Parts: sequence; structure tokens; C-alpha cells
Amino acid sequence: MSNETLAGTAPTQGGVPRRRQQKVGRVTSDKMQKTIVVEVETLKRHRIYKRTYRHTVKFKAHDEHNDARIGDLVRIEETRPLSKDKRWRLVEIMQRAIQVTPVEQAVSEMEPTAGDEE
Repeated sequence: MSNETLAGTAPTQGGVPRRRQQKVGRVTSDKMQKTIVVEVETLKRHRIYKRTYRHTVKFKAHDEHNDARIGDLVRIEETRPLSKDKRWRLVEIMQRAIQVTPVEQAVSEMEPTAGDEE
């Protein structure tokens, strides 16, 4: 039996491949080159008071083609360390965010130019 690794799996010490962890979250920053910051939100229950609360964790993920934008819902997968903080990569963009045009741009498109008046 060969010791091959399948796509999307990582080998364990026993030689049996295990699935890589995947998470779904929102992109909060795309200002870096080939890197996005993804915010993953989970519900947790307090161990003493039994009240549920939101727990948010931010991950830096590798975005090879700079496809993701702020507000997109994305799926990320763990991978080997790519830099000091980057240990995740973008798998797919599940839902695009609605991109809103800036107010100044919308107003300038609506206003007639001064040369058109008769």
C-alpha cells in the first residue's frame, strides 16, 4: 500500500490521511497582497452560567489571485505555515458581498455637467 496524500488531506503518523480543518467566515480585510483576514464567529456556552455568547476569531488566509473582497462569505482550509501568521488558504468564495459605490461618485454621476446647459 502506497503512502500517498490525497488532495485536501494531510497525512498522520499512522499513514492514514486525515481531512484538513475547514472554516466559514467573513472577509474583514483585503488590504494585503495575496492575504485576506477572515473573521470566524462561533456560538459558545459559558461553562458556569450556561449562557450562549458569540466568540470571534480572526485568521489570515492566503488568497492567490486576490479574488476576495471585504464582506464576502468564504471557506478557508488549514495548510502548512506560509508566513509568520498565515496557516490557512482560501478554498472558495461562497457568497459575494454587495459592493456599494461611494456617495461622491454616485452624486457626480447624477449631476448634469455645467457645459450641457442651454
